[in-house]
Amino acid sequence: MGALLVVILLGMGLRLILPLPQWAVPGLETSRKPILRWAVAALGLRLSLGDLATIGLPSLVVVSITTVVGVAFGWWVARRLRLPKELGLLIGVGGAVCGASAIVAADTVVQADKRDSAVAIGVITLLGTIGIFLYPFLKPLLGMDDFNYGLWAGASLHETAQVVAAGETVSAKATEVATVSKLVRICWLAPIVWYLARARRRSSAGSGEAHVSPMPWFLVAFVLFAAVNSLHWLPEQGWFGTTNLKQGGSWLMAIGMAGVGLQTSLRDLIHVGARPVFAGAVQWLLMAVLSCALILAIAALA
Repeated sequence: MGALLVVILLGMGLRLILPLPQWAVPGLETSRKPILRWAVAALGLRLSLGDLATIGLPSLVVVSITTVVGVAFGWWVARRLRLPKELGLLIGVGGAVCGASAIVAADTVVQADKRDSAVAIGVITLLGTIGIFLYPFLKPLLGMDDFNYGLWAGASLHETAQVVAAGETVSAKATEVATVSKLVRICWLAPIVWYLARARRRSSAGSGEAHVSPMPWFLVAFVLFAAVNSLHWLPEQGWFGTTNLKQGGSWLMAIGMAGVGLQTSLRDLIHVGARPVFAGAVQWLLMAVLSCALILAIAALA
């Protein structure tokens, strides 16, 4: 169970037991907005162009196609199931890119109801946890070697922690390939959220809604951090080393997720129903089948 899931569940549990005091509201809003945005920006420190090159161009193409098709299909399914627009957008981004982190990033421009973020995170967490146990069982049935299995897990599972867990069940090689494949999906976070920001800005023009920047500042910071990490401009150790900065970003993300949990009522989630879970499951199934088919096709041609 990943740290983000733990803190959001603790927050939701505490909210269920105790009423939310009024004096805590400003702090919770701070955790959901500036703190979470800095946490998303810090994800760029986990990206390195050198690492991405290790899995080869065909693998990069497989992951990219799966991600782009997955997010578009996820949004389409959500519309067909008549989910609230904002909830459908969050589930689609979270399932296709990088789980809770992607949901948080998208929510800063989608500006969904507080409950929608928690529902989307819950759906992604549930499905990805099932995948941790399911994927190793399917590996021998699909005839995949460790490299292709890692590529499949990284291309279709939800959270980074889930991808690593599914890889570690098999081998160190599978874990390495799965992690790098997941980083390729994280690279798509900036362009997808930028697209959402532009779409939101167009829809809000002249309607009196809050103005949304076409290029949110945290996406700019995300790209800059990725460039700094790829070019090795910072030392790995030390006060301002990449190790400490990555750890700091993880703490910021945990604080933000706790804020989301504390502002979410479990009673509200019960009324949402099974449609969000079904939407996420259908999207996941498509991504798993598509990435598996592409991987096996490339293996057959090699």
